Amino acid sequence: MDYGFSGYYRQHPSIPPTLSQILERWTGEPKKTVFLLINKYGLPNDASLTKITWFNNGPWKRTIVHQHTVLHNSPTPHLDYLEQTIDYRVPVQYFDDLARFDGSLYPDRTAGEASAKCDQEAANFMALNLMDDIVTGKRTVEDSRRAAEEIEKAFRLKGQYSPYTQGFLFPKQFHTADPDVASF
Repeated sequence: MDYGFSGYYRQHPSIPPTLSQILERWTGEPKKTVFLLINKYGLPNDASLTKITWFNNGPWKRTIVHQHTVLHNSPTPHLDYLEQTIDYRVPVQYFDDLARFDGSLYPDRTAGEASAKCDQEAANFMALNLMDDIVTGKRTVEDSRRAAEEIEKAFRLKGQYSPYTQGFLFPKQFHTADPDVASF
């Protein structure tokens, strides 16, 4: 499905020719999402044949739209391709819990980042907010999975957005990298 955006990319004066050429090869939801993000955050900072990237866009440290999608069935079947990253120090003892909560949630200890990968920005906000709830002891993994199901059901089926899907419910973190300790 084309979504009618291909003409926009070729004709819109703000879309550089190189980006336009890349996007002509893209299809489906990832292409639509790139268009939506350009409207929201402006032109991306980097583009390749397989991914388009923004840095420091809105509340995000990094946003990547991947051309290739991955099926993710929880809490409902959808395609993962929109990866969004924040600075966040996840204590190592929570890595297993977070993997049990959401397989598309990626803590990076060394960089001091946490990324969520879904098909909508609202779902990424939700995943990272629930991650914070787990790390801070507000919710268990099981409670977070139930909450994700209810929150996503409301916004995907009824168009009802929760505070969990509209922004971060925790303060921005700084100096989150953990380069570890040199052993030699």
